[in-house]
Amino acid sequence: MELKEALVQITEIRTQMARSEVFRGYRAVPAAFSGAVALAAAAVQALTIPDPMQQYPAYLALWIGTAVVSGGSAVMEMLIRARNAGSSLTREQTALAMEQFFPCLAAGALVTLVIARSAPALVWILPGLWQLFYSLGIFATSRLLPRPMSGVAVFYAACGATVLATSQGEWALNPLAMGLPFGLGQLLAAAVLYRTLERDHDAS
Repeated sequence: MELKEALVQITEIRTQMARSEVFRGYRAVPAAFSGAVALAAAAVQALTIPDPMQQYPAYLALWIGTAVVSGGSAVMEMLIRARNAGSSLTREQTALAMEQFFPCLAAGALVTLVIARSAPALVWILPGLWQLFYSLGIFATSRLLPRPMSGVAVFYAACGATVLATSQGEWALNPLAMGLPFGLGQLLAAAVLYRTLERDHDAS
């Protein structure tokens, strides 16, 4: 019984250590890449989807595909680093970060599905909601991230609220409503990650 209690205590200590250490799995290059992809997707939308409210399936396909490409690159980077890491603590941190971020992604996917299937007239609210959900995901993982990343979360929350307040009527699903927040937001995240986690390491 004492051995079992000791193992439980060791597990709790390791979990606490994973929560208290800064997670280094998020990197500047994948973040910058996702920002560039968002800006490119906005340009593609402007050229190929002139009436996004009427062409909302194409609009959703474009931006969901953009999210998959951007998110996939970040996840691959994290998994490769976790696999190559010599420390099991790094793998635990990676699992914890993904676990904390996943609920916001699931919520965004469910809301998107419900609106697209049951209330397509409300598709215009999705860009703002996506930005708010993304902001919540960053806040959820904030204990694992460098402190300045909280500013990135605030940026996404402010963008989401602004888009919800302004992107109606002729501005509904405007390419800038997604391109600017996610393009600039991810480039800002890349700058924060590089300054706080990578610059000193690269210089050493």
